[in-house]
Amino acid sequence: MATYIYEQRVMFQHCDPAQIVFYPRYFEMVNATIETWFEKVALYSYVEMFNNADSGVPTAAIEARFHAPSRLGDLLHWHLSVTKLGNSSISFEIEAKAADERRVSVSTTLVHIDAQTGKSSPWPTKARANITKFMEDQ
Repeated sequence: MATYIYEQRVMFQHCDPAQIVFYPRYFEMVNATIETWFEKVALYSYVEMFNNADSGVPTAAIEARFHAPSRLGDLLHWHLSVTKLGNSSISFEIEAKAADERRVSVSTTLVHIDAQTGKSSPWPTKARANITKFMEDQ
């Protein structure tokens, strides 16, 4: 299964007073990983998606497991794999590691929508082709 890796350093803004990542901030990091993946791999950036195509990708489902705390200054390596590509949905498995220690793992599904109607909308041909190619790469 193909994997995209995104690096993100834990910053003060991510932490609670004990300098440990405050769990909702992990969801922001997951979103940054997905947003970057759309831009770099699917070649369908959020700028294009939201501003030009008048569409979006809201989260339909998300599940997280917290394995070990991350601390201020840790460098997290986010590993993203696509587990399913539907007509208008996409499912990801995402895992963050620091120094080969698993910190958090997330399963999530997003749905491509038409922003005007709020209803699901098929993936644009170019984005679907790029996502499919990524999924086929080993």
